[in-house]
Amino acid sequence: MSFFNDSVPPLRRKRSTLDIHDLEGLWQVNWQIGQIKLYSTFYTRIDQAFILWSLLLIPMFVTAQFLPISWSLQAALWSVLSCLGTGIMMSWTSYWVKRRQVEWVLYCWAFLMVIGVIVTNLGILFSWGEVLLNLCPLWLGLSAFGYLCTGFGVRSRTIIGTGILHAIAIFLLPYFSGWQFLATGTLMVSCLLLLAEFEWDHL
Repeated sequence: MSFFNDSVPPLRRKRSTLDIHDLEGLWQVNWQIGQIKLYSTFYTRIDQAFILWSLLLIPMFVTAQFLPISWSLQAALWSVLSCLGTGIMMSWTSYWVKRRQVEWVLYCWAFLMVIGVIVTNLGILFSWGEVLLNLCPLWLGLSAFGYLCTGFGVRSRTIIGTGILHAIAIFLLPYFSGWQFLATGTLMVSCLLLLAEFEWDHL
């Protein structure tokens, strides 16, 4: 028996029929002009968590790349947003992971986010050059580990592939020189939105 569900592709367009357990908190989107349908889809709680994190990451990385705001102020703002995002994520996805008996995946992500915030804040507070120069690799590494754990937990080729992509990006960062924050943010946000927009293989 295969570890993954080979009967479905790693990534596909969302089906019109949903598991009844995924209907809780569902967002239905229907954009149309008159009788002309422009866009129609839905977002489950897990999709919403992906979108939430993408919306939180955009100002974090755009600010770090382009705006002359002190690192101390950024650290305070992004710590609050990260903790808020982690709390909402755990609330929205708790039922999803419980039903699949992978609650540890959710706690793993929460732990990784807390570790990332602590290390980042300590690096800024004590001016640790090694940390400040490697903030992008730090967050890519934490994300890669989280995706890999999630992928193996829910048996998803797509999520594992996303984790590998984040890990590879760490080694490509030197080629982006002064644009590392923008490159990191673009990759992380793009992956989150892709996972929210499509249906990926899982338990």
